[in-house]
Amino acid sequence: MAKIFCLNKIAVQGLDALPEEYAITEDINEADAIMVRSAKMHDMDLPESIKAIARAGAGVNNIPLEKCAEEGIVVFNTPGANANGVKELVIAGMLVALRNLKGGMDWVDANKDDETIDKDMEKAKGQFAGTELKGKNLGIIGLGAIGVLTANAAVNLGMHVYGYDPYLSVSNALHLSNHVHILKSCEEVYRQCDVISIHVPLSDDTKEMINKEAFSVMKDGTVLLNFARGGLINDDDLKEAMESGKISKYVTDFPDAKTAGFENTIAFPHLGASTEESELNCAIMAAEEIADYLDNGNITHSVNYPDLDMGPVHQAGRVTLLHRNIPNMLNSITAVVSSENINIAKMINKSRGEYAYTVIDLDTRIADASVEKIKEIDGMIRVRVLE
Repeated sequence: MAKIFCLNKIAVQGLDALPEEYAITEDINEADAIMVRSAKMHDMDLPESIKAIARAGAGVNNIPLEKCAEEGIVVFNTPGANANGVKELVIAGMLVALRNLKGGMDWVDANKDDETIDKDMEKAKGQFAGTELKGKNLGIIGLGAIGVLTANAAVNLGMHVYGYDPYLSVSNALHLSNHVHILKSCEEVYRQCDVISIHVPLSDDTKEMINKEAFSVMKDGTVLLNFARGGLINDDDLKEAMESGKISKYVTDFPDAKTAGFENTIAFPHLGASTEESELNCAIMAAEEIADYLDNGNITHSVNYPDLDMGPVHQAGRVTLLHRNIPNMLNSITAVVSSENINIAKMINKSRGEYAYTVIDLDTRIADASVEKIKEIDGMIRVRVLE
């Protein structure tokens, strides 16, 4: 019986998606897998029993991916499960910014005790006049699940939508409206668009990608939206761009001690995926990912190991091997198996950077002694036998 430890509160419907024989444990030291939302894990010492971590959400900055890979712990996320919730907030952010709704709402709040507010607002509302979304050029950097949904929604609102993503997947491309213009660089987005929305993961390559150089190319009065991660934007350069009028409004779901105080910042307290539907979808997907990996060895939506699907276990034994992506690894593995005169019914190997994953279906059960030999192969990280 597999045991799951929850670092955060996980939607009940998600836990119900686990197989009946699974159990939720309060003791991490006896757990086989962890389900987590936003809890910080970088300083945690994980027990050897942990085989997988599923993040009920897309971002995995709270999880030490390299450390987990070294320990043979597969880390999953749930891309797309919260995409609609984030998309809706992005659209709301654009409306709040372009229609100057925050300014108007602040005026009402400041004058709520005025007995003649109904008359005074007719005089005051002119200072909060905004512009419509229709006809504006929207640039979307990052056409993943959220970026695609946002692009399609904006097209339906009458916006001219431009997208840039050098890693655009076939699946996302197929779901993207044919009215979206694909550009070849971020610079083209900066130059052409009135509104720019960022939808890329935070990494060494994307950290502070929106900086002084990027701002210098943008139109005067650009509205910038960030519903991805705070670290994508250089705060000091953003302040300068806002003070100069290069950026007229900054809309973000990731305010920090600096940006929260910038004039013309519209900030939400990380509400993108904070809907009942998103939390439910993420929890269910995370549970299904964990169960399929623990029971069948299949990896779907991992962020530190390659995805690999061998379907359910049908053979006498399935051996799953997490190992380094180095030469002669497969020869070393098959040499041990063949020495026992066991036929390999099927084998798949996938790699991702420094790490690789191999799954072997055997016609007969492999001996424990042979499993130990495989574990001793140089570069082997974790071996599991599923039956």
